[in-house]
Amino acid sequence: MMQNLTVLGSTGTIGVNTLDVVARHPDRYRVFALTGHSQIDVLAGQCRQFNPVYAVVPDDVMADRLSASLTNTNCRTRILTGISGLETVAGHPETDSVMCAIVGAAGLAPALAAAKTGKRILLANKETLVMAGHLFMQAVADGGATLLPIDSEHNAIFQSLPVNYAGNPQAVGVRRIMLTASGGPFRSKPVAELAQVTPEQACAHPNWVMGRKISVDSATMMNKGLEVIEARWLFNVQPEQIQVVIHPQSVIHSMVDYWDGSVIAELGNPDMRTPIAQALAWPDRIDSGVSPLDLFGQQLTFEQPDLQRFPCLQLAFTALAQGGMFATALNAANEVAVAAFLARQIRFDQIAEINKTVMNLAATQDARTLGALIEADALAREQATHLIAQWTGKD
Repeated sequence: MMQNLTVLGSTGTIGVNTLDVVARHPDRYRVFALTGHSQIDVLAGQCRQFNPVYAVVPDDVMADRLSASLTNTNCRTRILTGISGLETVAGHPETDSVMCAIVGAAGLAPALAAAKTGKRILLANKETLVMAGHLFMQAVADGGATLLPIDSEHNAIFQSLPVNYAGNPQAVGVRRIMLTASGGPFRSKPVAELAQVTPEQACAHPNWVMGRKISVDSATMMNKGLEVIEARWLFNVQPEQIQVVIHPQSVIHSMVDYWDGSVIAELGNPDMRTPIAQALAWPDRIDSGVSPLDLFGQQLTFEQPDLQRFPCLQLAFTALAQGGMFATALNAANEVAVAAFLARQIRFDQIAEINKTVMNLAATQDARTLGALIEADALAREQATHLIAQWTGKD
């Protein structure tokens, strides 16, 4: 049956890979809506190729640019703007599936709109669960939505769990969730040299092709920390049931350890089209365009994370243990800190310092409304920005 697909964040790495998979199966998927932030030329090209019903951009200026790019074409796409536009296409009655691939806190509101309207949600935006785990999972349950993880690690866990898994690890004999991590580009770099790391070095991931923000998160292992928080909510496991394993080859994407001693893993080439295709077609399987995995000559190794080298990973476990707004504050501070590092305002090693300082200022009570989460997020961003200004002498 034809699926109407809305891609939130279609110009980013996940969005581009999603459209690559979709283009291979025109008999199964119709692109209903696309959204972009700043790469208007890329979005215009996608609109010309897929002719979606809607496209969403941040504001009227971007809308005018996109409209001009589509003039004198056969594209009849209607252009919407802002958060309201994102929520409209995510919750639209004609949308069947929503790829949630907007990076950062900006992806929360449309993801909630998809959950409340019972969509099939392909979740690549980990900040949705980091910021609002309880709130979002409740919306998924109340709206009757189907939630499928896109992060390669969580998708691997999803594939390694029993098909009847219903959020009760004890009922199916799950002992541990084991998240693999490549260790990024600085896995063996002397800790004393991390202060001199440049944005270009941090963005040069050895295995995966990702956006700049996610690449820096991988280098600090904040990305893995956020995935720990995400796993807690996706699979309803306790923090002590989640273990992070450094696996530099990125062949095993994650594992599930069972009480009977079995460890079930999902393996594959490091290509995001695999989890995208798995979630798009679930419970079926479709061609993703990914080359078969060649096991001959592979040397698979595993290491314990060095928390002195990767303090951001420990911060995530602390945020889970503390509860309240700690994870929301951690995520917000990290977005500000990474942006400052990419702008060469702070050192690489200062990202973790900013994250820790701001997280420890967070409220200890849980957020019960989206408004409260947005306020906590905004406060943490303000605190992180102020701290950076103090450190750089611009306050």
